[in-house]
Amino acid sequence: MSKESQVSFLDFAKSLSPNVLEQLYTHPTTCIAVYRELPVLARHILTRILYIEQPVPKTGVFTWVTSDYQSELIDACEKLSQLRIWQEQQIHGGLITYHLNEKFRQNFQAALVAKEDAYINTAHLGPDKNAKDIAFLDKYANERWEVVLHFMVGSNESGNLGISKDVSDILLHSGYMKVDGADMNPAISEHGFHFLLMDRASQVWSFIQLYLDTVESRGQNFVECITFLLQLNFFTLGKDFPAGGLTESQQKFLQHLRELGLVFQKKRTADRFYPTRLAVNVITKQNKSIGESKDKGFIVVETNYRIYAYTDSRLQVALLALFCDMLYRFPNMAVGNITRESVRQALMHGIKSEQIINYLTMHAHQEMLASKPVLPPTIIDQIRLWEIERNRFEFTDGVLYNQFQSDNAYEVLRDYAKDIGVLICDNSKTRTIVVTKQGHDDVRKFWKRHKK
Repeated sequence: MSKESQVSFLDFAKSLSPNVLEQLYTHPTTCIAVYRELPVLARHILTRILYIEQPVPKTGVFTWVTSDYQSELIDACEKLSQLRIWQEQQIHGGLITYHLNEKFRQNFQAALVAKEDAYINTAHLGPDKNAKDIAFLDKYANERWEVVLHFMVGSNESGNLGISKDVSDILLHSGYMKVDGADMNPAISEHGFHFLLMDRASQVWSFIQLYLDTVESRGQNFVECITFLLQLNFFTLGKDFPAGGLTESQQKFLQHLRELGLVFQKKRTADRFYPTRLAVNVITKQNKSIGESKDKGFIVVETNYRIYAYTDSRLQVALLALFCDMLYRFPNMAVGNITRESVRQALMHGIKSEQIINYLTMHAHQEMLASKPVLPPTIIDQIRLWEIERNRFEFTDGVLYNQFQSDNAYEVLRDYAKDIGVLICDNSKTRTIVVTKQGHDDVRKFWKRHKK
C-alpha cells in the first residue's frame, strides 16, 4: 500500500487474492460490507440478480440502463468482476453471461434475511454492572488513539500510557517513522507527518490496512482478523459484546484494537468488550467527529513569526513543536516562534515546507481565513527559502573517468555517455568525466571495445 494514498475499502478488497476473497465471502458480514460500499448502480444490479438461479446474459444487463449511463454501467460491472462477485463466462452458442459467485449469493442472502445474532456473536452476557456509555467510549477512544500520535511526534504528554512493540514495528514498517541518528530512537518521517494531517477516521483506516498487511508475520490469520473487523463494523455503539468464541488470532487482534482505542475491554481476561466509534463504521470512515471539532481553526500566525495556538490539546501543541520553538504554555493557549533552526530540524526529519504551510493553513483561526492568502506571504516565502537553503547541493553517486591519452579519446567517451543519458558532468580542461553508477558498466564495456 502506498504510504500516502488513502485507499478505500473496495480498493483494498480488490487488491486481495482470489483465494482470500473466496474465504471472506463465506461470512455474511463481509458480503453485506462489500455491498454497502459498491456504487449505487452496482448495488442495483446485484439486488436484481440475487435470486436468479441461472447465468444472466450480458446483453440483457446492458439493456437495464439508458445510453446516457452506459459508462457508469461498465464501471459497475468491472467492479463486480474485480471483486469476484460475478464472473463473465461464454456458454454454448457463444452467448456471454454473468455468473454470480455462489458463496457470495448464499451468504449475502443470509445477511439480508437473518437476524443480527445469526451472523454476529451476540450471546447473552447479562447486564454489565459497570456499563459504559457512549460519552465514556468516545473519551477513551480519543485518549488511546492520541497515545499513538504522541509517540509519533516524540511527545511525552501521554503520561504512563505507551504503545506495544507490535504497533511501533507497524509504524516503522509503514515508513511513517524511521530510525535516525546514533540514539536509534524512532522519529517521524515525511509520510508520518502526512498521516498526522489526515482526519481521524482516515488515520484509523490507514493504520488498520497497515496492520492487516503485516498480520501474517505475527502468526495471525488474515481472514479471521478482517472478518472480525467487519463484524465490529456492524456492532451497536454503547452495547457490550462477548469476547468468548474468538479464535486465537482474533483474540490477539482484539488486544491490539483495545490498545488503539477501537474497543474498550476492562482487562485482557474480561468476558465482554465495547466497540468504540473508531471501530463502528471504520471502513466507511463516518467517525470524523472524534477529537477533531474543537481543534479546527485555532492557529494565528503573525508576520513577526510568532504563533498563537488557541487549544488545550497537548497533541496539537506537540505537532507545532515539530517545526516551532514553543515559548509559553497556558491552559487554553500556547505561544511559539517559527525560526530558521526549528524549521531546519523539521526538514532534517523529512518534513517538507509545503506540509508545514498546509498544516498552518488547514488549522488557521477563523479570523485569519478572511485574508487571502490565509498566511502572511512573508512567512510562506521564508519557510520555502529555508528549505531551498538546504537543497543548494544535489548529491549523486557516480564513477569518475580520467587520465585520457588524447582529447579525441576523451570526447568519444563523453559523447557516448551523453547519448545514453548517463553523463553527470564533464570537464574538457582536465579531461574528466563522471557517469552514473547505473551507467558505469555500459560505459566501461564501450571503452574497452573502443581501445581495441
